[in-house]
Amino acid sequence: MTRVCFRLQVGTEHLDAYRERHAAVWPAMLRAIAAAGRRNYSLFLDDDGLLIGYYETDSVADADASLAASEVAAAWEAHMQDLFDGATGRADQAARVLPEVFNLEDQLASGAS
Repeated sequence: MTRVCFRLQVGTEHLDAYRERHAAVWPAMLRAIAAAGRRNYSLFLDDDGLLIGYYETDSVADADASLAASEVAAAWEAHMQDLFDGATGRADQAARVLPEVFNLEDQLASGAS
């Protein structure tokens, strides 16, 4: 299992719209995310527009390929694109992935004292 954390920037003038759209994500989009193999998916949005996303998957490449080929994911990303600062193309493909530097369970499992 791989943990993935990413960041994007939502325009501060679009924070309410971003929250509203994510309060009722299209059911077909929810199914597409799950079918792609993304689990434990969460988004966190700060008041300055910093968006942090997190999910777990068995294969990042397979999950990405599944969503890249999904018509509903393409439509959702087009629906969301105007909310991101400096976005060109699909935000789900342009997000900056952050390197993981610490995980409690991993360190506990390794027997760190």
